[in-house]
Amino acid sequence: MRRAIMMLTLAVFIFNIAGNLVWAEEYRLDSGDVLTIGVWGYEELQMKEVAIRPDGKMSFPIVGEVQAAGLSTGQLTDLLTKGLSDFVKEPKVSINIAKLHTTRVYVLGEVAKPGMYELEKQHNLLDALGAAGSYTSDAAKKKVHIIRKDQTSTPIKVNIMNIWEKGDMTQNYALGDGDVVYLSSNGKIHFASDILPWISATYQVTRMNDE
Repeated sequence: MRRAIMMLTLAVFIFNIAGNLVWAEEYRLDSGDVLTIGVWGYEELQMKEVAIRPDGKMSFPIVGEVQAAGLSTGQLTDLLTKGLSDFVKEPKVSINIAKLHTTRVYVLGEVAKPGMYELEKQHNLLDALGAAGSYTSDAAKKKVHIIRKDQTSTPIKVNIMNIWEKGDMTQNYALGDGDVVYLSSNGKIHFASDILPWISATYQVTRMNDE
C-alpha cells in the first residue's frame, strides 16, 4: 500500500512538471474560473479578479461581454486583443488564471479513502486517485473504470499501469463534474453487481446535494 502511494505521488509530480509546460494553453476555461487580465501601459485596464459567470461569459472594459468558457487563455487573449484594437494602439493583453473552479468527482471501490472529492487544476484521473489516497493492494490496476455523469456512454476502461510503465498520458483522462472513478478488485468485474449500485447511490447523493 505504501509503495502504491509513493508511486502515485511520484507519477503525479513528474507528469505535473511536464504537463504544466503546455497545460495553460491546453486548459479550457470554465464557469467559476477567476482571471487576472492586464493591458500593458493601461493601468485602468488592469483587472485583478475577473470571474467567468455561470453562463460562461465575462465582462471587460471597452470590449464588454465576452464568451470565455471553452476557450484557452491564448484564444481569450486573441479575442480581447481584437476587441481592444479599435480603441487601443497595438494592445498587449496578458491573462493569468488566478483561481480555478473545482470539479466534483467520486472515487470508489478499491482505494484508500473512497468518497467525493473536489479537484482543482487539471481535474484528471491521477489527481482523483491521489486525492483518494491511491489504490489498495487488492485493486485491479488494469481495470479502472471512468463513468461519465450523463451515463449515456460506455464506461471508459483504463489500464493505469500504462501510465506508470509506459508514460502513456492518454490514459490520464480528464474528469468532468459528477464523474465516477471506480477501481474493481483483482479478478473478474461484474458491471451490474459491482458498479451500478455505486453509481445509483452516488447520483442520489448528487441530486440531494444540488437541490
